[in-house]
Amino acid sequence: MDARILRLNAAGQPLEWIDWQVAVCLYARDLVSWSLGGVVRKIYGGCSRMTGRQSYIEVPAILACGGGRLAPMRQVPPLSNPALFARDNHQCLYCGRYFSAKELSRDHVQPRSRGGRDRWINVVAACKRCNQRKGSWLLEEINMELIALPYCPNAAEYLALINGSRIREDQAEYLRPQFSRLSHF
Repeated sequence: MDARILRLNAAGQPLEWIDWQVAVCLYARDLVSWSLGGVVRKIYGGCSRMTGRQSYIEVPAILACGGGRLAPMRQVPPLSNPALFARDNHQCLYCGRYFSAKELSRDHVQPRSRGGRDRWINVVAACKRCNQRKGSWLLEEINMELIALPYCPNAAEYLALINGSRIREDQAEYLRPQFSRLSHF
């Protein structure tokens, strides 16, 4: 599986993961302002008639794209079970045991039936046993506790969560200083 490239805006804020084909198009359109990290892939082009040399583009692990305006930063990243389970380190936040993704479920701390919303700060990873035990009760009603508080990941944390095991060390090194103190990365 190919490594993905971390795309930033001109100010260095992380925006998204792109594949090498998109990165090459950004270079070809002269939209790359600066880059960091090691080479993910070297793409070869045609040969020059004048020099006989073959052209190539070295695609870096991190690239920043400039332009007339900065892309707006997403304030709240989309909530998905894979990102939620990664945020909670595949740990049930009720019993503290670790599980595979297929053994976890999304639990609403304040149940939806009681006005709770499907938001980062109201959901946690829970094993199916704990989720069933909690049901639509509030924690204080059934003497259950959370072992950690749910939080909304920032843009850098979210990008690390969704790329998981495919993140390169140079990319993690760039993102890590932007993580909140709540992050387990």
